[in-house]
Amino acid sequence: MGATLSPSLPGSASPDVAAAGAPRDVSSRDVAPRAGADDPYRNKYLIAIAVTLAAVLELVDTSIVNVAIPHMMGTLGATLDEIAWVSTSYIIANVIIIPMSSWLSGYFGRRRYLTGSIAIFVLASFFCGAATTLWGLVFWRVLQGLGGGALLSTAQTTLFESFPPHERGIGQAIFGVGVMVGPTLGPTLGGYIVDAYAWPWIFYINVPLGLIAGLMVWTYVRDVAHQVRAKSVDVLGIVLLTLAVGALQWMLERGERFDWFESRFVTTLAVVSVVSAVLLVWRELTVDEPVIDFRVLRSRQLAPGVVFAAFMGLALYGSVFVLPVFLQQLHGYTAQQTGLVILPGAIASAVTMGVMGRLGGRFDARLLISAGALLFLGAMWSLSRLPLEAGTDDLFWPLIMRGVGLGLLFVPLTGASMSDLPVHKLGQGTGMFNLLRQLGGSLGIAIMATLLSRYTKTFKAQLTEHVGAYDFATMERLGALTRGLMARGTDAVTAKQQALAMLDAQVGAQASVLAFSRIYLISGVLLVAALPLLLIWRNGRMTPGPVDAH
Repeated sequence: MGATLSPSLPGSASPDVAAAGAPRDVSSRDVAPRAGADDPYRNKYLIAIAVTLAAVLELVDTSIVNVAIPHMMGTLGATLDEIAWVSTSYIIANVIIIPMSSWLSGYFGRRRYLTGSIAIFVLASFFCGAATTLWGLVFWRVLQGLGGGALLSTAQTTLFESFPPHERGIGQAIFGVGVMVGPTLGPTLGGYIVDAYAWPWIFYINVPLGLIAGLMVWTYVRDVAHQVRAKSVDVLGIVLLTLAVGALQWMLERGERFDWFESRFVTTLAVVSVVSAVLLVWRELTVDEPVIDFRVLRSRQLAPGVVFAAFMGLALYGSVFVLPVFLQQLHGYTAQQTGLVILPGAIASAVTMGVMGRLGGRFDARLLISAGALLFLGAMWSLSRLPLEAGTDDLFWPLIMRGVGLGLLFVPLTGASMSDLPVHKLGQGTGMFNLLRQLGGSLGIAIMATLLSRYTKTFKAQLTEHVGAYDFATMERLGALTRGLMARGTDAVTAKQQALAMLDAQVGAQASVLAFSRIYLISGVLLVAALPLLLIWRNGRMTPGPVDAH
């Protein structure tokens, strides 16, 4: 009666069980939340704020540099092709480290690894801002990416275990807000900082925020009992992972510039990636202590979930990439104005995920995901019907619909995908989930950029066929433009030349609108096309059930 109970971490056996001589594998799904000082979940919201802040910093830095590229080129004396490495190097380092995060977390200890990764990210951010040469900046961007890679999957795993099973949706909703809003904030925040200060401050801003996140992680995050430090380092697995993921990401980042497989360089990258990936899978399935445990994909919940995550990343990042281009190229918006247009949709997504975190567990995840995908398709269909003259008001409701759709997707997809994993496999599961989502996003951007360019050329050629000297409407339009220019004092010859240029620009703009329309529809259809994957799931439960043996 007077015995005291020490707090037990998720995944650890209680002292009473151990004393009884009947130890068993206890996962977080077995642990009930307790009140008072012994409650292992008492700091859950502080942990959620800390790791989500770190994740947002990592995601913002993926896109924030894009608006500063012209300024960097002038300061560092770099060409457009060279300055692209500032973005490419960060993303490659990022995707290499994400699937290794679970192993690294176990090797160093979660608190030490997460805090150390934030420290590396902060330090590299400072030196990125202080860089005076291009390749110095690229070097520090690589280190920044290596530090930032841990801030996604390790943060998500930490949130899974920091909340009791029946509240995991709340933790994932908080994380999901960062994942969805981060890519939107990047260009907006970057545009404001570059206009108000200078491009180094897009990196310096990480320092105080990163220090706050690191201090909170060190104070509140604790190592978990179920993580066992590896006795050996799988060097060959790390090398193969680096080659497979690095070559693939490099190919996706640079493929459009080199005309894809017309280039021997891009073809070589593809071959290296495929061969390394095959060898990596073979190696990791045969080694005792793998860097990536592919065996977690035997789960009927996780395997379809990570593939769907790739489609979600493709649709999300593809549409996030296309919309700013549409607003800036055709409507002349600045990066800051573009962000303000997109912001209401991001807020709608955040609110929806908050509701899903609280109430989503009452519904079948498959129904919520299907509803979200259909809403996303509806939003893309609405965007595809916008004319060139469309304004901010015309974009408002389609973007709200897209935000709600994405909000319905993330929390149910994450919760149901991880629902039957034992607690000691969550790190590998979230690492795989985030890797596929990130690679899907890179693939989406590469595909959309390529299709946008090709569709624009195709539609312009088709429209040009109807614009000629024998077309009455064309000649009438050309005459009106010429007369208007002459009325402003332009001579007849120059006025006609300028009128022809203006007409060509108008045809190009209409071709671009048609190309964007096609891209929007493709994004929506691809996400809906992934819905049959959910039929593989055993159930749509978002919280853990009875412990399964894996």
